[in-house]
Amino acid sequence: MTKIKICGLYRPCDIDYVNEAAPDYCGFIIDFPESHRNVTPQQVRDLTRNLAPGIIPVGVLVDQPLEKAAELLQEGIIAAVQLHGREDEEYIAALRSRTAGKPIWKAFRIRGLSDLAAAAASAADQIILDNGGGSGQSFDWSLTAAINRPFFLAGGLNPGNLAAAIRQAKPIGVDLSSGVETDRCKDRQKILAAVTAARQMN
Repeated sequence: MTKIKICGLYRPCDIDYVNEAAPDYCGFIIDFPESHRNVTPQQVRDLTRNLAPGIIPVGVLVDQPLEKAAELLQEGIIAAVQLHGREDEEYIAALRSRTAGKPIWKAFRIRGLSDLAAAAASAADQIILDNGGGSGQSFDWSLTAAINRPFFLAGGLNPGNLAAAIRQAKPIGVDLSSGVETDRCKDRQKILAAVTAARQMN
């Protein structure tokens, strides 16, 4: 079954939308002011109080101190962490040693086969193959034929191309953000359509 994650939630109504659509995961971009979707740990606490059971909250971090990532997991503010910066294998190992089996995800910007090799070798529990940088653009999905481990697909996905992306790349999950927005805000209808499209592929 293809999992689906709706990322970049930052308003109370965004929680309402995902509760209605019932994706597997939702994501929060924590302490990254460069993003208009930026939220603080306290905002994540407040937002997830109303999150439906069964939707797993994932914290997206970019080059944050190890102590902060560990604290977010240890305190249960997030259930999994998604690393989107220059975090290396040493960082992942150290974080794992402090967080007792909490899931660690790592995103990789895919431009060629060397990027896929790095992703395949990662010690992260889950890898995300992405175009990178929150550009809303996709990379060449045909490259995914060369990877030999399960992955989430991200970058440039929207309700209109989701089925084609799943058919071609065969990910175990998909991760959407800007593709379910209108005027930089989460769009209820697009979220519902994306989750429906992913579920129909199962």
